[in-house]
Amino acid sequence: MSYPELRSPKYRFHFPTISVVAGSMMLVALGGYWLGDRQSQLTADSRPAPLPAEHERAVGQASSLSQAFRGASERVLPAVVAIQQVSQNKLVRGEGRSLDKRQLEQMDPLLKRFFENLPEGADIFENPGAQPRQESSGSGVIIDAAGVILTNNHVVAGGGKITVKLHDGREFVATDVKTDPSTDLAIVRIKSDKELPYAELGDSDEMRIGDWVLALGQPFGLNDTVTAGIISAKGRAIGMMRHEEFLQTDAAINPGNSGGPLVNLRGQVIGINTAISSSSGGFQGIGFAVPVNVAKWVSSQLLSDGKVHRAYLGVGIQPIDQQLAGQLGIDTPSGALVTDVQPNSPAASAGLLPQDVIVEINGQPVANHRQLQAMVGRLPLNQPQKLTVVREGKRVELSVTVREQPENYGLIAKGARAPDELPPTTALGQVGVEVTTLSEPLAEQLGLAGTEGVVITAVAPSSIADSAGLAPGDVVLDVKGIAVRSPAEFQKQIDAADLAKGVLLRVKSQNGTRFVVLRSE
Repeated sequence: MSYPELRSPKYRFHFPTISVVAGSMMLVALGGYWLGDRQSQLTADSRPAPLPAEHERAVGQASSLSQAFRGASERVLPAVVAIQQVSQNKLVRGEGRSLDKRQLEQMDPLLKRFFENLPEGADIFENPGAQPRQESSGSGVIIDAAGVILTNNHVVAGGGKITVKLHDGREFVATDVKTDPSTDLAIVRIKSDKELPYAELGDSDEMRIGDWVLALGQPFGLNDTVTAGIISAKGRAIGMMRHEEFLQTDAAINPGNSGGPLVNLRGQVIGINTAISSSSGGFQGIGFAVPVNVAKWVSSQLLSDGKVHRAYLGVGIQPIDQQLAGQLGIDTPSGALVTDVQPNSPAASAGLLPQDVIVEINGQPVANHRQLQAMVGRLPLNQPQKLTVVREGKRVELSVTVREQPENYGLIAKGARAPDELPPTTALGQVGVEVTTLSEPLAEQLGLAGTEGVVITAVAPSSIADSAGLAPGDVVLDVKGIAVRSPAEFQKQIDAADLAKGVLLRVKSQNGTRFVVLRSE
C-alpha cells in the first residue's frame, strides 16, 4: 500500500494565523506596562475565584488519565519504527515493430542490408522502458532486543528494499522478512551492534469494550504520532483476509499507521493497527487492529519455521440467525452450523454431521462461525480435542484430532459455466422454483462434485425461494435432514412441510454448502 510523503503537494500545511499571533504578541509587549499597572489596581474581589473542590477533583482525575497517556506513550515510542519499501526499477519490453517480406522488399537497398538477415516477424526496436519507482511506507514495533519487528504483511509485501528507521533516527536495511498473508502480519529482522528497545506484548483477550487504548505510528509520514481512543468492538470480520478477528477502535488510524502498535494504558501492545473503514481514505472513527494474541501465535511460528501451521476440521460452516435457530432447536442464534463434512477429514473421523451446531471446544463457548475458525486454527496439531455439538436438540460430546490445514485449503475453484441443455424440469409453485435431476454432465458444467440432490433451474421473483436467497444453479441436498435425489422426492417433502412454521433446506453451490429456511409470510 503506497502512502504519500509529507513533501507531497497533495498534503500542504498552512499556518494562516501566524501574522495575527505575531501582531497580538507585539500589542501585548507594547502594552505590557499598562497591563501590569492596571493589574496592580485590581481589588482582591475582582481576581479569579479559586477552583471549587469538585472542579479540583475533576482536574486531578483528568490529570491522572493524562499521566497514564504520557506514561504509556513514553514507554512504547522508543520501540516504534518507520518502515519504507522501495521497489527497484524494472526494464520492460515495449511492443516493438516487425517487418514482413513485402515491407523488406520495398525497403531502400541501403537499409535493407541491415534487416534482411533478421527472422521474419522479429522486433526491429526493443523499445525498452522503465516502470516508475514504487514506494510504500508504514510502521512497525520492535518486539525483541535482537532486532525483531512486528508489522503488517501489506507494509512489506512486494519484494523491494526495506528500510527501517528507529525512534532515535538510525536506519537499517532489513535482513529477513517472513509474512503471513492470511492474517496480514509479518516479521522483519534488522541487525544492530547493540540491543534495541522493545515493547512488551500484552493480552488482547483481557481487553474489554470501552477500555482506553493508544495508536502509535507514522501517519502521512509524521513520525512518532500518538492518538487515543477506546476499544469499540471485538471479533470483527471485514472481509479483507481469510482469518479475521479484529479489535475495532476509534483511536485515529490513518495511512502510514499500518503495522504500528495499539497499546493499553500500561504501555503493553494489545494489537497491530491494520485497516480503517473510510469513504474518504482518511480516518472516520473506525479502525481495526489484529489482536496481539493472534500476532504472538503467528510471529512465534514465523520466527521458528518461516511459515504458519494451522489446524483444520474439514467442515463447511455458516452463521446462525434466529430463523435457523428455531429450526435447529436451539434457544439463541449462537455457535457454528455445520453445512458439510469433507471425506477423510478430521471432522469425518470424529463423527461430525451436517446440521450439527458446534457450541464448545475444550469447554470454551463458540459464539459464532468466525470464532470457531480462529479457535480451531490455533489448536495443537495431532492431539485429541473435546468438541461439543447440538444435534437434534441434544448436546453430544465428540473427540476430534485436528491435522495441519492443506495448502490453499478453502479456496473456491472457479470455472463453472451455464448448462448447455437442461433435462425436463418440475415446477413447485408454492415456493416459486423449478428443479431438475442433477446429472454428471450438469454437475460438471456447474462446477460441482457429485450428483446428489436436485438442481434449481429457475426462481420466481418475490417468491418464498427468492426471499430465502435461492438462485438458479443451487443444488438442494436435503429437506429437514432427509436426502432428496429426484424432483419427485423434493416435491414430496415440500408438500408435507408446514411452510408457515418454516422448512430447513441444505443447499450446495459453487461457493459452498449452506442451510436456508423456506417460510411463508
